[in-house]
Amino acid sequence: MSQVGIIEPHGGKLVIRTGAKEEKLNNAVALTLTQRQQCDLEMIAVGAMSPLSGFMGQADFDAVCDKITLADGKTVWPFPVTMNVDKATADKIKVGDKVVLNDDKGRLLGYQTVKEIYKEDKKKHAAKCFGTEDPAHPGVKSVMDEGEYCLAGPIDVVTARHDPMFKDHRLSPAQTREAFSKKGWKTVVAFQTRNPIHRAHEYLTKCAQEIVDGLLIHPLMGATKDGDIPAEVRMECYLALIQGYYHPDRTMLAVMPAAMRYGGPREAILHAIYRQNYGCSHFIVGRDHAGVGTYYGTYDAQNIFDKLPDGGLKIQPMKFENTFWSKRAGGMVSNKTFPTIEGDQVSLSGTKVREMLMKGERPPQEFTRPEIADILIKSMKQG
Repeated sequence: MSQVGIIEPHGGKLVIRTGAKEEKLNNAVALTLTQRQQCDLEMIAVGAMSPLSGFMGQADFDAVCDKITLADGKTVWPFPVTMNVDKATADKIKVGDKVVLNDDKGRLLGYQTVKEIYKEDKKKHAAKCFGTEDPAHPGVKSVMDEGEYCLAGPIDVVTARHDPMFKDHRLSPAQTREAFSKKGWKTVVAFQTRNPIHRAHEYLTKCAQEIVDGLLIHPLMGATKDGDIPAEVRMECYLALIQGYYHPDRTMLAVMPAAMRYGGPREAILHAIYRQNYGCSHFIVGRDHAGVGTYYGTYDAQNIFDKLPDGGLKIQPMKFENTFWSKRAGGMVSNKTFPTIEGDQVSLSGTKVREMLMKGERPPQEFTRPEIADILIKSMKQG
């Protein structure tokens, strides 16, 4: 149920699938979920994937790939959310069965009532949703590596996650909505990140804070790719930055247990849907949001919002251009606020910053706050 003044969830209401009781099922097939599936199960369970109540059937799968909507033709949804199994497992299951869903350590998460079994068109999934069938793309690889059959149907969750990281900050959509209501925030901007926040990110979030009641720093803490900075290190950076450089009455930190799909434009839509469900009215979309490599254009993730049907999403994207430190201006600027002057911009690549950190060298303050650099240097040395 939405609090007064707070944006309604995607589809009109939060669909929460937690609270199930453990059952004794004789001869039920038990599935061991992949990291992606475990993340999706948790997101569905807590209502972050509303209006989904479980894993998609073929009609939804096809509509999502072809039209960026569910099968109803009007509910915007950009990625299939599937429960993949191999053929040998699919052959053991029939429509109407209830299957057991376990995590990778064999611990019970919940159950799925199977309404449909179908073979996934993986090439379609890759080409339509990621814009490529290149197996080097981490999202495409994930799709291709999973089983070729999909089990569709609602889930009933006993435990969304065993031993969850950052329990104090692992707030469900119902909990963030309650927190916003208590703070008196009717308009809230969400900032998505899977990296430590550097000066450009800080600039974007503070520009956004001037417009709305509150800021939700909402890092993605689900499955990511190799090479991403460890979650514990990122969390230490967020806490240090918020304590030192943000207004405590206007800033909130919560983690989001979703898996990264690295889907660029379509994933920007998915991330916006999540945040609408968490109660945010606005969502920051920067350059190359959720991108990887050179698969997507710099502002493709912003432009895709203009192609959605009117009313498709209630959350409003905040589109920011590339930002940088200007030596002449003495601060952060963008191409909208300051002219481009040769030699004026302080710009470091991620690779260059990583090389500096591994050597114990602190990146310049124009790139990152010194407290954050210290945390990253310590992490690199320990790693």
